[in-house]
Amino acid sequence: MAVHVIEEANRCLGCRRAMCQERGCPVHTPIPEVIRLFKERRMDEAGALLFENNPMSAVCSLVCNHSNQCEGNCVQARRGNPVHFSSIEHYISSTYLDRLEPERPEPCGKSVAVIGSGPAGITVAIKLAERGCAVTVFEQRTEIGGVLQYGIPEFRLSKELVQRYREVMCALGVRVRPSTTIGGALHIDDLFRDGYDAVFVGTGTWRARKLDILGQARGNVFFGIDYLVDPSSVSIGRDVAIIGVGNVAMDVARSALRHGARRVTLYSNTRDVTASSEEVEYAELEGAEIVYGKDVVSIDDEGPTFRTAIFDEKNDVVGYEDELDHVRCDTVIIAVSQLPKNKLVLTTTGLATNERGLLEVDESCMTTVPGVFAAGDVATGPRTVVHAVAGAKRAVEGMLAYMGLSADAATTAP
Repeated sequence: MAVHVIEEANRCLGCRRAMCQERGCPVHTPIPEVIRLFKERRMDEAGALLFENNPMSAVCSLVCNHSNQCEGNCVQARRGNPVHFSSIEHYISSTYLDRLEPERPEPCGKSVAVIGSGPAGITVAIKLAERGCAVTVFEQRTEIGGVLQYGIPEFRLSKELVQRYREVMCALGVRVRPSTTIGGALHIDDLFRDGYDAVFVGTGTWRARKLDILGQARGNVFFGIDYLVDPSSVSIGRDVAIIGVGNVAMDVARSALRHGARRVTLYSNTRDVTASSEEVEYAELEGAEIVYGKDVVSIDDEGPTFRTAIFDEKNDVVGYEDELDHVRCDTVIIAVSQLPKNKLVLTTTGLATNERGLLEVDESCMTTVPGVFAAGDVATGPRTVVHAVAGAKRAVEGMLAYMGLSADAATTAP
């Protein structure tokens, strides 16, 4: 591993205007500077730089869509072989995280509640705790991590790595309240009443989007986001049909193949997929098949029924064949995006959403309720971990300004 990343680092041209950083990375990771420090054997400095810019760097190095982001914008990619910064980043950031012993800063006198412990919530908790805020994280489930813990399979992201972030937060003085739902017994109003100066919402999108078809309540049907929480708890049989071709669908397909399925077929209603090319390649390599131009119209106990699309020369759908296609399988899993749950909205006066049910926020990430901020999927819809981090960093700036604190971030000591 070390030899490989050293070779990759030596291939970096150290571009003065680094497109990998400016155009490729949503959080503008200072890639040339990180690689320079690494080549000079200044590992701790390189790791600290990555962590300061993106506390979730160790995670992003594993799950980002690198071919469309940093590596896809590398100058070396023009020759067909970009610098694989993901490998370099993972080596540096995971080593740094293993060594990290954060020092608690002096208290600043402000108290913050973080609702949800996914990538956005973890980022906000760490950044504000570094500034001396008293931070409490409220997590509905028993473990922290949100989508990192319950939505990304173990073969893509180690749960031990996710739980390492709990240790980091606790070392910074963050208190974690698991198995606590805000919008249940406790409401956002209760948080302000009990002295929190600001509230961050990073609850993600955990309500599966259903289709306008019959059969979704049958016993042989599951939703992808629910299935990924614990694939071992579901008896899926040997033949699985997956409706959808996004990244969640690819994770479902690869998980199903690891839990007893022998034939997994993903169905796209167009000639395109929305998943990253890397995830598609892995799914197909492991045995999943993608069938295009199939629009599901109903599901029965034997499987889904599709209408077959007719395409024009531009690959646009212009109609459907008259004959329907019934596919027999043991299990149908629907993975066609997710929406936020609405407990917070129903229990918080004035908390507005858009037509998709996402929280409305301004340029500082504050919602329509003063002092309540939001970022990540609950505000943008399902996106990537690094996009959640980017939103969380904007929210931190907004929350610091709202609480009358300087936006200058403290540095965590190794």
